[in-house]
Amino acid sequence: MTHVSNREIASMSADALAGRLEELQEELLQLRAEQALGGTPSNMGAFKAVRRSIARIKTKMASE
Repeated sequence: MTHVSNREIASMSADALAGRLEELQEELLQLRAEQALGGTPSNMGAFKAVRRSIARIKTKMASE
């Protein structure tokens, strides 16, 4: 699951946010590797959604 909504983020604990951030960063790494190998991504919008979800989580973590 690539998209994390603001509502989900607001209800998560700090530990859950850190865990979800790790998962998303690993997913982004896989998407970048797939793109670097010249393959077409299976989901074209996944790259953008993952990046935005990471940004949302980092913003929430910084404000706490």
